[in-house]
Amino acid sequence: MRLGWYVIVGVVVALAVVAFLMLHTAHEASVQLGSPNGYEGFVPSGQTVNYNGNTDPTGDLILSNGTTIQNVIWNGPYASTIIQNHNAIDQLNNQFVGQTDPVNNQPYVPLQDLYVIKGQVPIEQATINGQTYYIIEADKINPGDIAGFYTYQGWVNNFVTAMNTPGTMPAGLPGNSPVFTWTNTTGTVAYQTIVYQDYIRGSAGGYILVQSNGTVIPYGININIFGASFNNYINPSS
Repeated sequence: MRLGWYVIVGVVVALAVVAFLMLHTAHEASVQLGSPNGYEGFVPSGQTVNYNGNTDPTGDLILSNGTTIQNVIWNGPYASTIIQNHNAIDQLNNQFVGQTDPVNNQPYVPLQDLYVIKGQVPIEQATINGQTYYIIEADKINPGDIAGFYTYQGWVNNFVTAMNTPGTMPAGLPGNSPVFTWTNTTGTVAYQTIVYQDYIRGSAGGYILVQSNGTVIPYGININIFGASFNNYINPSS
């Protein structure tokens, strides 16, 4: 009788462990999202999650068609670098936002880092502690197809859209560019990207995207995530 009781208890415990593991991390087959010729942007939220024993950044994924996917995890290469870059931007925002740009006399605004992938993004869906996440399998992406940028927080979607819009041209601003003196957010962000470059290891500011309709989007780059496919955006003409 006692032996049978142990067998029953053992079976119950085993089933409970299996159920817990299934609840903790339930995987689905990976898929490719985005356009083969487009640019998709991962925007970290500042939150992290433990996935397969790694501390990974979470955020949104903006697809080349403008669709935004929430509850995304970046897993694999550059995960720790993305966390460090985002924390640096966040600390600088806390330090500078609200102060005055000495060039155009306008208040600084919060900047946001984002990580752009050229081509489709391999995604695996998983459930972790009851929450559904979409995992970017970064180890399946060519490192040359990943690059880091930062721009005004309110223009992140515009930045991804601009990169996917025919006719958009990147450029580097010379130190005497009149853009820095514009008394609007564009002028502020243009100068602010240069201010931040002095504090963020491996970054450079003073770049702009110019769309065919005349819209200008200033940005900075994170040299520590440098994709060869983005050479025009990393080293544009002045």
